[in-house]
Amino acid sequence: CSAVDACESSNGGCSSKAECRRTTPGHRACVCGAGHTGDGIVCLEINPCLVNNGGCDRNAECTQTGPDQAVCNCLKGYSGDGKTCTYISLCSQNNGGCSEFAICNDTELTGRTCTCKPNYIGDGFKCRGNIFQELLRNSNTSRFYFHLEALSIRDISGPGPFTLFVPRTDVLSSDPRVKDWIAKGVMAQVLRYHMVGCANLLYKDLTAITNITSLHGDLIHISYSQNSLVLNNKAEIILSDAVGTNGVIHVINQILVP
Repeated sequence: CSAVDACESSNGGCSSKAECRRTTPGHRACVCGAGHTGDGIVCLEINPCLVNNGGCDRNAECTQTGPDQAVCNCLKGYSGDGKTCTYISLCSQNNGGCSEFAICNDTELTGRTCTCKPNYIGDGFKCRGNIFQELLRNSNTSRFYFHLEALSIRDISGPGPFTLFVPRTDVLSSDPRVKDWIAKGVMAQVLRYHMVGCANLLYKDLTAITNITSLHGDLIHISYSQNSLVLNNKAEIILSDAVGTNGVIHVINQILVP
């Protein structure tokens, strides 16, 4: 008589992922192979990601690649080898896309927030200071700023509110009367005629009034027709509602003369 090998046929009834081991004649034990778990009759792949995220960082994704095998990849917004992932600071480059006048704060939930610095207003991506500062930042109004600086006119750097009607830079640069006004010492009066104090008048506000008093003291007449606002029946508002912390700027296509 010879001993019956229980593993000789069909792997002894064990799983194809198991090893059939002879014990006593006619008996056997089924042992799941590496990377598998079960009773030997049924063997399932071990998924390491199901326990402790597969040893990956909590800010990494664990992906099973085979029996008891996995890879770790850092989530979006993090860098590293997957076992260790560190947060990528969005604020460390280009101020996180915020305005140069904003504070960028990293937040893990939304990436980052942008908040305008004190004495600036806006959504954090665009921040505006007082209208005196804003004149310089816009090429359409920068010439007006330089004239104010040359004459040390700082009226509109105060708390305000103010409304400005600013002749576009090319208009101020090309009008021959400007040199005459400077030579005669009346340029300051002309500039102040473009300023209105104690009022923050947006375009929609201007459509409802007919006269306002300038810082120079003379009235500015306002008319509204054909969807356009015109000052003194001559100067049209071509850009409007550039809001600063202490007022608003409107760009006009002619110089107002008191």
